[in-house]
Amino acid sequence: MILRFITSLFFCGCLFSAAHGQIAKEINPGEPWPDNNGNHIQAHGGGIIKLGKTYYWYGEGRAKGLDTNYRYVGCYSSKDLMNWQFRGYVLKQGDPENLGPRWVMERPKVFYNKKTKKFVMYFHLDDKPYKLARVGIAVADKPDGPFNYVKSFRPLGMESRDIGQFIDDDGTPYLIFESRPSKGFYIAALSEDYMDVEKQVSFIQAPLEGGAIVHYQGLYYAIGSALTGWRPNANKFATATTLAGPWSEFTDIAPPETNTYSSQSTMLLKVEGKRSTTVIFMADQWKPSTQWDSRYLWMPVEIGEGKLWVPRPRPWSIDVKKGTWRFKL
Repeated sequence: MILRFITSLFFCGCLFSAAHGQIAKEINPGEPWPDNNGNHIQAHGGGIIKLGKTYYWYGEGRAKGLDTNYRYVGCYSSKDLMNWQFRGYVLKQGDPENLGPRWVMERPKVFYNKKTKKFVMYFHLDDKPYKLARVGIAVADKPDGPFNYVKSFRPLGMESRDIGQFIDDDGTPYLIFESRPSKGFYIAALSEDYMDVEKQVSFIQAPLEGGAIVHYQGLYYAIGSALTGWRPNANKFATATTLAGPWSEFTDIAPPETNTYSSQSTMLLKVEGKRSTTVIFMADQWKPSTQWDSRYLWMPVEIGEGKLWVPRPRPWSIDVKKGTWRFKL
């Protein structure tokens, strides 16, 4: 009887684990990344904010079976950056401005405004020919939404396609956006209510997109990807002592023949712990014909003294409390 009871408990436990996903002990770059329901995470082209001890990951929802009349933003939460709970599609957006079939909503990034207590989402908004080139804004009262569409505009009056976000150590929020006619990307400070772009901080004269920035040990590091659409390329980085520049020449972050291990940058996430600080290169491995299966390449970078390098991808784990990481043994 006791053996039967133990066997029953074990069977129930296996069913529970299968239904809710196994507890991940490492990050496996380029592999399917299941959420708490066992589904591959849908947060492509995404960004992360941290509130208290919880990280929130937002990105494009491209799962199979979604209504193609809408565009979706998925939200996930985690306390360890390895195990993610699906909080739902926090934005389900129909065509907001009569843009026509196959309109575009990409690279959502969310900022939290402590003064207004609002969550403000920026995203690239476009039509099929890629002529609109604007940012859209949606707002929510909670991190897991629902977000409601407010407006779109061209930041600084410039065309804007790929966008990135950067929150400096003092909490100041910045929008990074690529402007094709200018052949470079801008760093712009947000207004006090985060609902607009207030001023240009820097223009980096380099035809790059997928902009990402981190501040580490007194230097700003900016990463960008060449303009090759869905096809991966050799991402590069530059440094500056201030966001305003001047910025150094761009150099490779990985062996150029790997095309950044078939990925494109989306964010540099700084994890500050009690012992150390880890900077994570967050990137997407796009699969245009099976977008729902696009993968994520997250790797801790080798960084410091003006150097930044993405090691060869392999499984690794992170301790967010200590701020340390290690490769899987």
